[in-house]
Amino acid sequence: MIDVILPVLDEAAAIPVVIASLPTGFRPIVVDNDSTDDSGAVARDCGALVVVERRRGFGAACWAGLQAATTDIVCFMDCDGSFAGDDLARVSEPIGAGDADLVLGARRASRAWPVHARLANRVLAWELRRRTGIRLHDLGPMRAAPRERLLDLDLRDRRFGWPLEMVLRAHAEGWRVREVPVAYAPRVGRSKVTGTVRGTARAVHDMGKLLQ
Repeated sequence: MIDVILPVLDEAAAIPVVIASLPTGFRPIVVDNDSTDDSGAVARDCGALVVVERRRGFGAACWAGLQAATTDIVCFMDCDGSFAGDDLARVSEPIGAGDADLVLGARRASRAWPVHARLANRVLAWELRRRTGIRLHDLGPMRAAPRERLLDLDLRDRRFGWPLEMVLRAHAEGWRVREVPVAYAPRVGRSKVTGTVRGTARAVHDMGKLLQ
């Protein structure tokens, strides 16, 4: 069994589709990040373990989910319908096989990925490669790692810097970091982060602080 941490902020429409897409052996942990819709109730009706995190922030939701997880390996995935749950098997397999310590899903370029978000991600990934030598092309939210070792990294960012901080701290600890290609599709409903210029700017700002 592998726990899948799904941060949620007003994603009631997408939750049933996302949970239904998870492969056998992957258990959903939905972290309701102070939603104003009925995301939590919908997730419970779909059989997910629901954790409530009132402090708004992507990192805050991910951290709460990580603390609630109990399996040796954990996965993270957006809960907006943009990722295919089937890809979790590909992302987590190198961890289970002992071939990697952190695996990121590298999104294939598509019209679902707004140009401004794609360019910002490309710049951040280039800077990360330049500083660390890790050959990553995407800092996307689908990823897998050993739960206990991830807890030991003691990640502190509670906003949009969380994905980058994870990679930076993993590299500092000598982890083997790699990426595998994953599908990326149009999300369900309205985007609150990468689908908007303002949301992308917030994410770049939070990640940029970690690179100073």
